[in-house]
Amino acid sequence: MLRFVPPRFILIMFRDIRWRIAIPYVALILIVMGGLVVYTTQKGREAQIQILQDNLLVEASGVADVARPFIVESDVAGSNALAQHWSELLNRRVTIIAADGTVLGESDKDPAQMENHANRPELIQAKGTGQGTSIRYSRTLATNMLYAAVPVKAGGEIVGFARLALPLQQVQTNVGELQRAIVTAAVVAAIAAIILAVLLAGRITRSVRRLTQVAGRLATGDLDARSYLSTADDLGDLSKAFNYMADGVVITDDLGRVTLINPAASRLLHANDKQPIGRSFAELAWHHELIELWQRACEGHEEDEAVIELGLQDTFLRMIVSPLETSGQQACLVILQDLTRIRRLETVRRDFLSNISHELRTPLAALKALVETLHDSALDDPPAARRFLEQADGEVDALTQMVEELVELTRIESGKVPLLLQETKIQDVILPPVERLRSQRKRHHLKLILDLPDDLPPVLSDASRTQRVVGNLLHNAIKFTPDGGAITIGARVQSDGLYVIISVRDTGTGIPAAELPRIFERFYKADRARSSGGTGLGLAISRHLVQAQGGQIWAKSKAGKGSTFFFSLPVAARDQPAV
Repeated sequence: MLRFVPPRFILIMFRDIRWRIAIPYVALILIVMGGLVVYTTQKGREAQIQILQDNLLVEASGVADVARPFIVESDVAGSNALAQHWSELLNRRVTIIAADGTVLGESDKDPAQMENHANRPELIQAKGTGQGTSIRYSRTLATNMLYAAVPVKAGGEIVGFARLALPLQQVQTNVGELQRAIVTAAVVAAIAAIILAVLLAGRITRSVRRLTQVAGRLATGDLDARSYLSTADDLGDLSKAFNYMADGVVITDDLGRVTLINPAASRLLHANDKQPIGRSFAELAWHHELIELWQRACEGHEEDEAVIELGLQDTFLRMIVSPLETSGQQACLVILQDLTRIRRLETVRRDFLSNISHELRTPLAALKALVETLHDSALDDPPAARRFLEQADGEVDALTQMVEELVELTRIESGKVPLLLQETKIQDVILPPVERLRSQRKRHHLKLILDLPDDLPPVLSDASRTQRVVGNLLHNAIKFTPDGGAITIGARVQSDGLYVIISVRDTGTGIPAAELPRIFERFYKADRARSSGGTGLGLAISRHLVQAQGGQIWAKSKAGKGSTFFFSLPVAARDQPAV
């Protein structure tokens, strides 16, 4: 029994993951394009024929009106002259036929030599339904023809027929032109899709190969291997996971000297500029807690571990020391894991819980005090009761605002807030919040300066979201600027021309330098001067909204000398579609 054996090059191709990804997509594209060409061509042919049929029937009706007297009189000469005349006018074959099928007039042949047409399909159909069409081979003209016939009536009776015909060669020509256009477009689209499929498959497989190489090096003990994929997808996450696997490793001998150290350990112990091999671990580690843990585990011949904070570098290390025996000699394996990022995340989480507890405690305590006052005595004093209820209503509003902003911040961070990014003028994101806060600014007698050049390019932005960012920054500037101060809102193009930078500068109380790195955290309030009122969420929301639009936000300030907040938005390309 014969068995099909694929060619060797096909087997080699299918061993390559790039072609295993690309070939099914290419095959699917070709099948879809081929089916589209066949379907579109067929529909185009049907549409062409339908248009021609409709035109022929309308023209045949016109011929029938003028042919009626000639058919009634059985005037062969008149009918023949009429057929010749209308054929020249319409560029159609015209036939005048009596009710019994006798040809009275014909534009393309002598009617006396033509056979009876009573059994022609178009005449039978016209007699029954009022109009008839057919496509068939004409023995008279030796070509495929499209026929259309209508009855000619006199006194309510059918006295004959007017028939027009057109060679299908014109239809085939039109369909051929349409088919060539469709095939050309399909080929171009298929080539583009195939190239894109191959490129995407190649990009994926290159990343996979890099990760495979890193995994292989790690498996053979090469802990220096690193993956540098920075894509925001599953491959990027896998790359980070491989890098996390490459912890710092140090091996010391029975005399405490370093016999092996990888770059990760050198980096964590700040030994990159030293020659660690052969040196004492105590000299290399320098931190007393690291040294004590290593000595305790090596001398006690028991595995030990601890998390140690290196205060000078603000670094957290997890250190695991395991005694080893190699060739009858005592050695120790030291594994170092950098937990700094994890600890920082824990700190942020702890601070968040502490801050939200504090923020909720204040309005809840105020509400409780107001309710107790109302319950004890204020109900008997209507003016006082009304005042307490108004205060309670204000505290409820503050709680509501806090919850709404927390919900919105969570939605923004999770990517569930849809952004309509489109070409937007800078004035359209700055002027509405300026107008909205006009009365609040005037109440504090603050001067507002707008520095917006006329030649600023449009940005790619969600106008309503960016207006909220400007509103938050302007509200803070008004809030923390003493009466009679000034606020300046400006915009300029970044030196590389890719971003527009918007700034809000005030002459207010300023922010201490040590607090600047944390002002965009949730609930974070820099100092007492900037802690009155508000939820502490406005800047966090602003940061996420700006970053979601492809920009950055930052601040510069000196205590007592005012603050300037900046954020950038990408310049919109002229052909940039809405997102």
